[in-house]
Amino acid sequence: MIPDDRNPKGARQMRTCDMLLERSMIYHYQQRIGGSWCDASNGGTWDVINPASEEIVRSVPFGCTEDCRLAIEAAAAAFPAWSRRTAYERAAALRKAADLMRERSADLARTTVLESGKPLAQATGEWGVAADLFEWFAEEAKRAYGRWVPPRNPAKRQIVIRQPLGVVGVITAWNFPAYNVARAAAAALAAGCAIVIRPSEYTPLTAMEMANVLVEAGMGDGTVNVINGEPESMGQEMLRNPLCAKIHFTGSQRVGKLLMDGASKTVTRLSLELGGNAPVLIFSDADAEQVAASAVIAKFRNAGQVCISPQRFLVQSAIVDKFTELVTSHVSKLRLGEGLAPETNVGPLINARQRDRVEEMVHQAGASGARIAIGGKRPAELSRGYFYEPTVVTDVGSHTPLFQAEIFGPVLPIATFRDADEAIALANRTRYGLSAYVWTKDVHTAIRTAERLEFGMVGVNEWAPQSPEVPFVGWKESGIGREAGAEGLDEYLESKVISLGGFG
Repeated sequence: MIPDDRNPKGARQMRTCDMLLERSMIYHYQQRIGGSWCDASNGGTWDVINPASEEIVRSVPFGCTEDCRLAIEAAAAAFPAWSRRTAYERAAALRKAADLMRERSADLARTTVLESGKPLAQATGEWGVAADLFEWFAEEAKRAYGRWVPPRNPAKRQIVIRQPLGVVGVITAWNFPAYNVARAAAAALAAGCAIVIRPSEYTPLTAMEMANVLVEAGMGDGTVNVINGEPESMGQEMLRNPLCAKIHFTGSQRVGKLLMDGASKTVTRLSLELGGNAPVLIFSDADAEQVAASAVIAKFRNAGQVCISPQRFLVQSAIVDKFTELVTSHVSKLRLGEGLAPETNVGPLINARQRDRVEEMVHQAGASGARIAIGGKRPAELSRGYFYEPTVVTDVGSHTPLFQAEIFGPVLPIATFRDADEAIALANRTRYGLSAYVWTKDVHTAIRTAERLEFGMVGVNEWAPQSPEVPFVGWKESGIGREAGAEGLDEYLESKVISLGGFG
């Protein structure tokens, strides 16, 4: 993920365009603290910007530490009642939320497009996965089993039970404003925890709409809280407030490490998803046409702003020229534009800083000897919005930022390798360890390569190694903790031993 970035209100003149007025459903775009929708305690506001037009979508509350404290206290007050509900009662509420998300996906996805810039089909799919997560954890809540342990002493009885941690702070990133929240919120709520959601200030509307849905589904008594405001001060409040048992964070390595530093003082539990730098190993026996066509879809999804996005394309020397030609041809057919336009394949980047960052990385690669096969600049026909052309760069050196850093943009870099050992060594030469991809028709090569890659998720001949029913895993500096799958529920449960004596 990229570092946090602020666009101060009033830094430039923009035409306000409240594009959420004509809706089939009416939502509250405020903070949710306890049982009430409210403005920021300090009266602050934040303008949510459409990255495709630079227009204001809507102004929302922008609070401070006080709002975070009040939300944590409200969650702590609601926690006993929510945690005492049976798993079946909690599951019914989560399942209702999933049903509502599916019924309203057209409305919900439109909001996500306006604040994130991604194409409508991708936003609709994201809400579908969010609903899947709530449905999955609704069922998984019923499987938080304990166990009976045979004792050494015949006069004793030993039981291990699972109980919810308490209040969980959920701090998420802007690239998947529905999915990122759902991954943590669904699991925490299923376990019996109460939550305080602090979404990215760039995409708070999606989280607010999700909170509206959760409240309607039966979690409106303080079990679900959502706040929007200063990232650092709210994060610090979650760390130092003894009522907050855990923080789930999706974002940059820099901020994740700051949270780890703070947690060392308070022993606050953490789950951290800190991005990736996914290698793609394409062996010479792979179907170059199939890989090229599908790679373009995977790489340029959400303008490359995806944590598991295929990034470093390592192509065996024998087919690198053919693969480059095919990829470039497919990229030339992509259409940049506003996310609600049906012909749009690739939307804008989230803000000017991220666009400038990607632009500089491509420039540095070119200065180091790489060649731009297509793209590599801002589109002249789109004078407003944070657009950058879909770009293919070849002959990328392993020492360049385009190879070493998380790009988080619409750039496909290509490097070559001779054999499997060299490819694996290049792939593992990174501090990230989130996802990796292998393309080959040889089963032996596929298995041996997947086993040696130092990444938590490996897709072999596919681009989607994650799903609600399997864990989302980061190795090395890509994070700690697990999301989704049975492991995702475990992250929000504590084990307790109950030892009973006197039965002799």
